[in-house]
Amino acid sequence: MSIDDHIAQFAASHHGIVAVKRLGETSLTHRQRHARLDAGRWDELYPGVYRIGGAPRTWRGDLLAACWAGGPRAVASHRAAASLWGLPGGREAVEITCPRWRRTQKDGDLVVHESRLLTAVDVTVRDAIPCTTIERTIFDLAGVAGSGTVDLAIDSALRRELTTVADLVAIGDRVAQRGRTGSARYRNAVAQRDPSQALPESEPERRLAEALVRQGLPRPTHQHVVRNALGGFIARVDLAYPDDGIVIEYESAVHHTGKVALERDSARRNAIVGCGLVALTATAEDLQDDAVRLAGVIRQTMNATNRRQSKPIVGRD
Repeated sequence: MSIDDHIAQFAASHHGIVAVKRLGETSLTHRQRHARLDAGRWDELYPGVYRIGGAPRTWRGDLLAACWAGGPRAVASHRAAASLWGLPGGREAVEITCPRWRRTQKDGDLVVHESRLLTAVDVTVRDAIPCTTIERTIFDLAGVAGSGTVDLAIDSALRRELTTVADLVAIGDRVAQRGRTGSARYRNAVAQRDPSQALPESEPERRLAEALVRQGLPRPTHQHVVRNALGGFIARVDLAYPDDGIVIEYESAVHHTGKVALERDSARRNAIVGCGLVALTATAEDLQDDAVRLAGVIRQTMNATNRRQSKPIVGRD
């Protein structure tokens, strides 16, 4: 195999990118590299980092090139790492972390975070690109994204079994420091996680629960299972206040339209009501008004339930 064949094979498994320091024994001399540049066979992205001619420009290629340009300890991080992990809040940005970047920290689409606190245990590889681990990615995301996005990222990672609450707590204990951007936001998000509780299955479900809490209501239970008097399974509902006999389903136009869906949902709701529960429906409008209307209905239902439970039983002797 010729040197060019070997380099082409290497580039094929690295998004069309090669770096002089990554080629080992096949490394070319300065003159040989410039000959390929002059001939248009290579395109220099950073000193010593090239895209092979004919390889399409991709986000992953640009991200890998930036990592290699940042030195042996540079990794994809923050929103770029979140995108590699498929987390909410991820963005196909060229965003990396390294101990020191000798050029400007914002160079076009490139965003660089300088940190000496990134250790080997915080680094892995995704799709041939060095990047932060799932736990470190979520922690870093808390420094550049809002609380809602961090909540969704944690939900996604836990639901896909990419991490555990214990591992998320552990990295918080290790790297979250007073005054460090995102530390408080991260700790608060993780502290809300109860390993014994079910996870929300959708973004609207999570947003609706948070909105109800903002309206002063207790945090509802996610993915509550409704059973009949004999213990038989009836349904799994999005949110519930079990002690108050209230269940809440979020209905989107996508999944709840048409005659078949209407009949299915009606039968399901009737079965839930038959168990003595109050079944409430939430829609996109409830998310838009921050659940003000829905919270009012829930309070009225809770008050009515409490009145019935506290009413004395009157009977004849």
